[in-house]
Amino acid sequence: MISVDGLTVEFGGTTLFKDVSFAINEKDRIALMGKNGAGKSTLLKIISGKKTASRGKVSAPKDAIIAYLPQHLLAEDTRTVFEEAAQAFAHVFEMEREIEDLNNQLSSRTDYESAEYYEIIEQVSSLSEKFYSIEEINYDAEVEKILLGLGFLREDFTRPTGEFSGGWRMRIELAKILLQKPDLILLDEPTNHMDIESIQWFEDFLINSAKAVIVISHDRAFVDNITTRTIEVTMGRIYDYKVNYSQYLQLRAERREQQQKQYDEQQKFIGDNQDFIDRFRGTFSKTNQVQSRIKMLEKLDTIEVDEEDNSALRLKFPPSPRSGSYPVVLEGLSKAYDKHTVFSNVSLNITRGERVAFVGKNGEGKSTLVKCLMGETGYDGTLNIGHNTLIGYFAQNEASMLDEEITVFQTIDDVAKGDIRTKVKDILGAFMFGGDSWTKKVKVLSGGERTRLAMIKLLLEPVNLLILDEPTNHLDMKTKDILKNALQDYDGTLILVSHDRDFLDGLVSKVFEFGNQQVKEHLGDISSFLAKKKLDNMRELEKNTGKK
Repeated sequence: MISVDGLTVEFGGTTLFKDVSFAINEKDRIALMGKNGAGKSTLLKIISGKKTASRGKVSAPKDAIIAYLPQHLLAEDTRTVFEEAAQAFAHVFEMEREIEDLNNQLSSRTDYESAEYYEIIEQVSSLSEKFYSIEEINYDAEVEKILLGLGFLREDFTRPTGEFSGGWRMRIELAKILLQKPDLILLDEPTNHMDIESIQWFEDFLINSAKAVIVISHDRAFVDNITTRTIEVTMGRIYDYKVNYSQYLQLRAERREQQQKQYDEQQKFIGDNQDFIDRFRGTFSKTNQVQSRIKMLEKLDTIEVDEEDNSALRLKFPPSPRSGSYPVVLEGLSKAYDKHTVFSNVSLNITRGERVAFVGKNGEGKSTLVKCLMGETGYDGTLNIGHNTLIGYFAQNEASMLDEEITVFQTIDDVAKGDIRTKVKDILGAFMFGGDSWTKKVKVLSGGERTRLAMIKLLLEPVNLLILDEPTNHLDMKTKDILKNALQDYDGTLILVSHDRDFLDGLVSKVFEFGNQQVKEHLGDISSFLAKKKLDNMRELEKNTGKK
């Protein structure tokens, strides 16, 4: 059992949460819920040991393994996919190398009676005891099983990790975690970049093979499928429900209703007594009663009603300058990494004012084509960005590229130019960053807050071609709807990379389907595209698109 005892987090004069305590038992699958900025990610980081609380502690058995998958990954390396996943066993391999090194030392020394010789023997003995107590594992087979489960193909095993998108790098990190067979897995938005096959495999793994899990996720279906317990972080405290997410929503509504009833009754009680005090204050015959009621009100514990997140993002894109008739023209475009072909001989035109979606299974080249458009990677063939085309680009990892050491205000003030600098505070306010958050450093922001902050940059200068690569990954349902409404009103050309059907519905009039190294053009909105494919949803598309 792992226990969280009296955790309190304070920074900049603000208390994020106070005296939080709960136990995590084997086979617990916990959803951690609460509005953006409530402290969910901070709580995970404290449990993982990545962050320290102001007060309180996390207690775990000495040999317990706690593994943590963060929202944003920044690591870059030159290992292959297989080598990187095998790093999960690095401590075992290191132990084996150390034992071999010590044995080599013993075989080359002749000072059999020296203290140093006996010390080496003791080291070998101690390390060997630990090494041989580890369950015998076919490490290569374990790595292969997990990577295949997460959607990698065997030919991917020898590819450098640097060739993969952020979503696939996230899966490599996840593979390393699962291979450690931890006692507790902490997951912060793990399904954002996964297609349906990988999510289904992952759900099955967590339900049948994981010991204990705590997850933060906006994917309601995923949370409902895997969790048996819901902990809500709100107003600096927690509520612990022994039910899944859907049942928790019902119980939370009942709790608020009861709280509101008790609050209203208490307010009436306070009001009645205050009226009595005001009426009879100074009346000699009522002095004792007045004093008694004053003391009673002073001692009264005021009932609070849990907050509802009524904050609203105010998002409107500036009018677009007129571009040429064809902002994007591709002829015979191909992209490959060594022997791996991402797509081949792609030809397409996007006309001024068009709204198009790039859809398909992860790894088929959607983000790679966007990088070609942005000049971030090389290619073969012809790519023309049209006359007077001004691009606003939101990358899949945009939020993770923010400077963590500067403040919210500085992040925007540093890139704002001209008259817009006088409106930075207004813009921050429109994106739900009140004055109390301007001085916060980016590193303390939640995933949703970082995404909103990164999105502000799109508003700083008028653009006529918006390219958004998975913009909704860390946004809650309400903020997604607000972004969608703003994009519906946007008067420029729009390219959207997304797997979210609800978000795309009503936003696009043409679909480009990526699969089997090809890009196919489909006229019509996302619903007609899926109907033509005889699919009910985007997840089925991802499942039925051919090889990665």
